[in-house]
Amino acid sequence: MREDVNSLPPIESERLKIGKPKSVAAGITGVAKSFGIGFAEAGFGRTLKTMRTVNRFDGYDCPGCAWPDPDDHRSGFEFCENGAKAFATEATKKRLNPEVLSSKSVQEWSAYSDMELDKLGRLTEPMVLKNDSNHYQRISWDDAFSMIASAVEELENPNQAVLYTSGRASNEAAFLWGTLSRQIGTNNLPDCSNMCHESSGVALSQSIGIGKGTVKLDCFNHADLVLIIGQNPGTNHPRMLSALAQTKRNGGSVISINPLMETGLNRFKHPQEIFRLMGRGTPIADSHYPVRIGGDQALLQGVSKVILEEGNLDWKFIDNHVDGFEDWKSNIESLEWESIVAQSGIEQERITELGQAVSKSKNLIICWAMGITQHENAVATIQEASNILLAGGHFGRPGAGACPVRGHSNVQGDRTVGINHHPSEAFLAACEAATGIPMPRTSGYDSVQFVHAARENSVKLFMALGGNILSAMSDTEEVANGLRKIDLTVQISTKLNRSHLVTGKQALILPCLGRTEIDPAGFVTVENSMGVVHSSTGKIVPASSHLRSEPSIIAGIGEACFGSSPFSWGKFGGDHDRTRDLIESVLPGFDDYNVRVRNKGGFYLPNGPRDGPTWNTPTGKAMMRVHKFPERNIAEDRFILMTLRSHDQYNTTIYGMDDRYRGVYNARRIVMMNPVDMENMGLKPSQCVDITSHFNGRAINSPKWKVVPYQIPRGNLAAYFPEANVLIPLESVAKGSNTPTSKWVEVSVALHKD
Repeated sequence: MREDVNSLPPIESERLKIGKPKSVAAGITGVAKSFGIGFAEAGFGRTLKTMRTVNRFDGYDCPGCAWPDPDDHRSGFEFCENGAKAFATEATKKRLNPEVLSSKSVQEWSAYSDMELDKLGRLTEPMVLKNDSNHYQRISWDDAFSMIASAVEELENPNQAVLYTSGRASNEAAFLWGTLSRQIGTNNLPDCSNMCHESSGVALSQSIGIGKGTVKLDCFNHADLVLIIGQNPGTNHPRMLSALAQTKRNGGSVISINPLMETGLNRFKHPQEIFRLMGRGTPIADSHYPVRIGGDQALLQGVSKVILEEGNLDWKFIDNHVDGFEDWKSNIESLEWESIVAQSGIEQERITELGQAVSKSKNLIICWAMGITQHENAVATIQEASNILLAGGHFGRPGAGACPVRGHSNVQGDRTVGINHHPSEAFLAACEAATGIPMPRTSGYDSVQFVHAARENSVKLFMALGGNILSAMSDTEEVANGLRKIDLTVQISTKLNRSHLVTGKQALILPCLGRTEIDPAGFVTVENSMGVVHSSTGKIVPASSHLRSEPSIIAGIGEACFGSSPFSWGKFGGDHDRTRDLIESVLPGFDDYNVRVRNKGGFYLPNGPRDGPTWNTPTGKAMMRVHKFPERNIAEDRFILMTLRSHDQYNTTIYGMDDRYRGVYNARRIVMMNPVDMENMGLKPSQCVDITSHFNGRAINSPKWKVVPYQIPRGNLAAYFPEANVLIPLESVAKGSNTPTSKWVEVSVALHKD
């Protein structure tokens, strides 16, 4: 069972240094960091090669996030610091070859920190961990595929197989992955979106008939007001700051709503603009609203109350395009200001100012990220934002709309091409006709449901197309318990992570090409946050001659499991054009896929609310959704904790130990706390505390967190994931989307005693 393998990174021994948070994002320091990590990891030549070809029309798509590129041009510096870290570490010269990986047991490797695991370098050959060994050994591709085929054959029923997907996968890989799952006979297709923007998809589909955003990048040039809610663009989507800066220069306003005032929304120095780089930079947020964690729904309902009082609504749009307005109006008017202020943590006067600004706006964009999506009331909160946009008629025109900002570079594309645990009948029927494979109609597991099933011994085969599900999911120890019960776990990966160490009874690592590397089967495609499908062409020599592309690996598994009847798997591993032709035959909006995606910048997928507006809803109109007011209270001696990224990481990949924008250096196991709360508890900076989460009578304790004083609302705390994921109970999920509540964890704090 290998239960002595560490499912959590070791508690760091580094000495925490607390500095002053930075006031300006990017600038000369950002440029220096971008080049510095490239030279350190990949060397001078490979760094220049990757930097010159990232996000270009004929280059590769940056794996760092899903923020779009300009439609009509590409600059010479079309990436950010965190993107540079992502592609530099992928292009690293370091290699984790079979001899090195097999030299230590999985127990020994698990004593390494997550950053140390990443810095071991690229995996070079397939590896197997047998049930009678604690050491990985080399295995051939054919033998690895045979192991998987045997595991599929031994399943008692198809739903004992689970195929997980990371948003890094291309459209071609994701479509083949979903096809493989369904030929096995299951819709068990959990993916990373279940943990992040699932709430956005559910909320928007119900309200406006599409689970995606409705703006284009150019809309930021026309917006007169942009609300940034629950989002930190400076670290998570740095290139978004360029768009926000352009909004400001065109006379628009930007308002930040977040428990923390993040550096990127304070002031920004564009790396391509030398004069602004040397100057003070562009101020971004005109106002900041330090909402209490979980208070966003109350705040938005307060804004709606002001909008109704102002009466400046788009009545023609409402009459022609909206159902449910009167019920929404009655609900909002019944709310009491005292409750709105108490739950949001924002004074009525300030909410009134915000509501008046929204009411006056002619072109409003509302942006949000995981600060909104990972709450129990996430779906309701997003629908309150949608209600505000509908009341003002902010759909179907440039400069206005909904903008959920995705993190993974192709998480939206993966869902578009079929990575969905409850696919539509229309999609399944089209797949069946195109492939000849009978498609299962029963809904499958999402990520949370998968962990529950694994803990109950209901999963025999788990395969992951990228990602690090152990560290990405909530309730880390329970995820580990589930993984250990599985007969065979398979990871398609570029580098070693903790999910390769906490495994099933047997495990396979199948090393794949990275986004930056030359693929003999041609380019692949991705979809960004704004619905643009475009090509991605790797430019550098692969890290190993043994690597295969993700589509090639999937085709190899399919052929080993099912041969070529009724679906000819062998045709699709070596020619991505064939896969795109297949996608075109299944999905509306992909007409002339192979032709249009070869155009500079690719093509936009249809989007009814943006292009019409039209609404793919039961009534043919957008729907204002009505939600009860959120009354969420905790005991006086407890706090609400949220998880977040440092500036030196991308999701679960840790690049370094510094979060320079927030002034935190040389440590990750920290907890940010309001100075008044620290004083009341008698705590001093850098002291160690133990944190215990509480949910439905269950307590989870996590020791030795170093306290950092920070400007965060009283009663609120913040800590980095994946370290803090262990505190998030598996059962604590968002209503309607089943997303883990990583932004609302009720905890108690106590001084650590050695």
